[in-house]
Amino acid sequence: MLKNIVLAFDGSEYSNRALKYAKTFAERFEATLWLVHIFTHTSDLLGYEDYEKFYSKRKAGGQTLLDQALQELSRTRLDVREKLQEGPEAESILNIAKNCQADLIVMGTRGHGTLKGLLVGSVSRKVIHHSSCPVMVVH
Repeated sequence: MLKNIVLAFDGSEYSNRALKYAKTFAERFEATLWLVHIFTHTSDLLGYEDYEKFYSKRKAGGQTLLDQALQELSRTRLDVREKLQEGPEAESILNIAKNCQADLIVMGTRGHGTLKGLLVGSVSRKVIHHSSCPVMVVH
C-alpha cells in the first residue's frame, strides 16, 4: 500500500505527464502527495550585489510552477503537501523522499535541463540509482 508519494515537478512536458500518474496513484491508494520543486542552487552567486534578487527570482519561479500543479490537483480531495527547496535536484528529491517516508517517487524522464536529448535525464538517473523506494519515471 502506498501512503506517501513524492512527485518531482519542474513544469516540463514530462513532469506534467508524471503529475497525472502521481495523481491517479494517490487517489487510488488515498496517499499523501508530496509536490516537490527544486530550484537551482544559488550559492555560487553568494557575495554578488544582486544575490537576493537572483534568489528571489528563482524561488518565485519555483512557486509559480508549484501553484500551476496545485491548480491541476485542486479538483481532487487529495492530501497534497508542497515542498519548494533550493539545492542539487537529485539529492534534494532523495532527501525529501526519505524525510516524508515515501513509498514511491514519480518524475519525468527529462526536465528542463541542458541535456534534453538523453532518454533518461541525469536527475532521473541519479534518483533511480540511489532511491530506497520504487521510482516511476514517466516518458
